[in-house]
Amino acid sequence: MNRVVVTGMGIVSPLGNDVPTFWENVKNGCCGIAPITKFDTTDYKVKVAAEVKDFDPRAYMEKMDVLHSDIYTQFAVAAATQAVEESGIIGTVRDERIGVYIGTGIGGIQTFMDEHKKLMEKGPRKVSPFFIPMMIANMASGMIAMRYQCKGAALPSVTACASGSNAIGEAMRVIRHGYADAMIAGGSEATVNALAAAGFSTMQALSFSEDPNAASLPFDARRSGFVMGEGAGVLVLEEYEHAKARGAKIYAELSGYGVTCDAYHMTAPHPEAEGGARAIADALKETNKDTDNVYYNAHGTGTPMNDKAETIAVKKAFGEDRARKISISSTKSMTGHMLGAAGAAEAIISVLALRDGVVPPTINLLEPDPECDLDYTPLTAKERKLDMAVSTSLGFGGHNASLAFRTI
Repeated sequence: MNRVVVTGMGIVSPLGNDVPTFWENVKNGCCGIAPITKFDTTDYKVKVAAEVKDFDPRAYMEKMDVLHSDIYTQFAVAAATQAVEESGIIGTVRDERIGVYIGTGIGGIQTFMDEHKKLMEKGPRKVSPFFIPMMIANMASGMIAMRYQCKGAALPSVTACASGSNAIGEAMRVIRHGYADAMIAGGSEATVNALAAAGFSTMQALSFSEDPNAASLPFDARRSGFVMGEGAGVLVLEEYEHAKARGAKIYAELSGYGVTCDAYHMTAPHPEAEGGARAIADALKETNKDTDNVYYNAHGTGTPMNDKAETIAVKKAFGEDRARKISISSTKSMTGHMLGAAGAAEAIISVLALRDGVVPPTINLLEPDPECDLDYTPLTAKERKLDMAVSTSLGFGGHNASLAFRTI
């Protein structure tokens, strides 16, 4: 099977809209959570979110494309443009040998809200003819494919919080089995709006803290729910020999992917974390690298059930003794939960942690939960020799995806 490497990365996030800015803020433990500005929260219990700031889609797209696309697509196009330009991949592969997989949990929900309002207030003739293509979850993949004439497979993965990780893992398999030489893969989400906030709030999934530094609290005994985030992360994946032959900059090898389903509950993880543990174990088995020098980027949402179950999953997958030797953090403590984009943003963090030998922190972890008793890198980053980085995403519906990266 072909080896797969990362040769370009792009990001739009609550901590910066380019990779260098994002990574500096992650390493420094900056909090991207703040009072919500995108809608009036007067009637809401939720008051804070991790919003993307200072994003200008016109820096990446023509005016008409901006008008005819949802913001989740705009985020994705921006991140993909950064990744593709950095990689230099376009022009080095035939059009039919490159594809696009962009995951999203919900797709164009802001468009849905806007057009429904028109329907209710002004009637059906005022609904935009672009409503459907702007809303549907495959359009980010489609627009990126059109931009770069990627005529291989162009698909979305829609697996809730695991969407970005699944997109990257499935894209890896496309290259690994010879169906493409390169793939543009990642995730995008733009759900910080009134409807999504109402839905997540009524299901008791969100933190209702009004203090940005006491809202997203992974593995902390005070945790009470996640904080909505948004943005996009995109990686260019490439067949190793192809990348080496053209002299591409190689960040890391994407060497393992595990994907499972709990088949247990719509929103809750399996209490024994069977599916999550198998996904991690499968990624480790494919990577086939015997080392304790591991960074594990946790799903770590800050919900009571998730963090406890994920701790169990890590112990089962790595083994109890080895689990206590690896370095873990939840960067959602800084970015909030970027939903369908989370796995892609966290894959980027994992790659950069591996490159630089830096374990990002879990900020605001002041009162560790006794049931979450591993090394979660509280408060500040630490330097450590790393040979492997693993990023895991656990989505509603029981979807589990784990990605393993290793040094070349």
